[in-house]
Amino acid sequence: MGIRDIDRRILALAFARMADAMGNSFLIIVLPLYIASGVVSGGTFGLAPALITGIILSMFGFFNSAIQPFAGNLSDRSGRRKIFVIAGLLLLTVANFTYTVVGSYAAVLLIRVAQGVGVALTVPATVALVNELSADADRGSAMGIFNTFRMVGFGLGPVVAGGVVAGGPYEFLGASITGFESAFYVATVSSLVGAVLVHVLVSDPEPEELGEEAGEDLSIAILDREREGKLLDPVFTLGVASVFMAVGIALLEPLATHINATLGQNATWFGIEFAAFVLAQVLFQAPIGAWSDEYGRKPFILAGLLLLVPTTLAQGFVTTPAGMVVARFLQGVAGAAVFAPAMALAGDIAKGRSSGTTLSVLTMAFGLGVAIGPLSAGYLAGFSLPFGTSYAAPFVFGAVLALLGFLLVYSQVDETVHRGRSGERSEAEPAAAD
Repeated sequence: MGIRDIDRRILALAFARMADAMGNSFLIIVLPLYIASGVVSGGTFGLAPALITGIILSMFGFFNSAIQPFAGNLSDRSGRRKIFVIAGLLLLTVANFTYTVVGSYAAVLLIRVAQGVGVALTVPATVALVNELSADADRGSAMGIFNTFRMVGFGLGPVVAGGVVAGGPYEFLGASITGFESAFYVATVSSLVGAVLVHVLVSDPEPEELGEEAGEDLSIAILDREREGKLLDPVFTLGVASVFMAVGIALLEPLATHINATLGQNATWFGIEFAAFVLAQVLFQAPIGAWSDEYGRKPFILAGLLLLVPTTLAQGFVTTPAGMVVARFLQGVAGAAVFAPAMALAGDIAKGRSSGTTLSVLTMAFGLGVAIGPLSAGYLAGFSLPFGTSYAAPFVFGAVLALLGFLLVYSQVDETVHRGRSGERSEAEPAAAD
């Protein structure tokens, strides 16, 4: 399925997610610089400034992950996705703007919490809509196209943000606007544009589009009591594997200083290395999603997790900037092979209105891994190994997690797409996730 064939509502959601992701990724660059610039002051709750900065940056991921299952469940019970998406984007709009009028650590911490809540409201309802608006035979392609747009926004944000901050102050209607304020305004407008796009172009699916209704029990299962020989629920298993994958992906950023010193590179090279992962995601998400519709979900998920092992490990052992770029690009290919097929497989399992609850397991898991990754990298970087670079330990840890994820998916997840003797694609009847 190409972009021209996709439901226009899915395309609108993809554009909205791209705008929102660009605004949010602005803060990856801007927020640490903003806190370190001296603009933020006041009490630090008795903690060192560096520690409170780390807590502020991590708070988004933890609140985002913790609230997503509840938000997904509520959207299932209400049967209304659109209102959750718009509410989350509007909350992000207000939060992004509020950075420009506060100056204390406590206020910045509260804004970061609000951003986490906003994304938690938006993401499960958005992916549930994509799942419900896509046909069974095209679900992987729809997920791939949707996430491609998200990664385009995510990749553009940090690139543009650095230029916006460095180019300030700006004169606008006779007023002077700092680079930081300008960046927050861009993030504000981005989330507002996303909300407007969803309001104008997206509608909730009609009851007949949903198929069977969700059951009364919309809880998240951990153990599998229905499939013989299986211990863990397949969606929960995919969630665990997603945590492991996200941890490995997020190890690089907090080690920037060590990596630059070891590889003898500057910040520009580090930016290229960071972007290499995003570029691979943009190039491979859509085609791999489409291939998973044709050839099955599980082979791509397994191949991606297996490829994550050497590509994550290599980042702790390469000795040149070019080597790091290659490792990050291949890690991006591995991530693309996991993400869209895993979302599509979970979507195959989610029937009727249970999409929000079921898919929130994966979105929550990825957000949790992104929050855990930098913390584990900072902690493990202090452990020296008898081989490799001084910061190799975090990447060894990430590679081990990817291998565990591979083993879990291999043993606990069943394929949902099969071909009959005629060679025609058919949907399996997977065990219900709830």
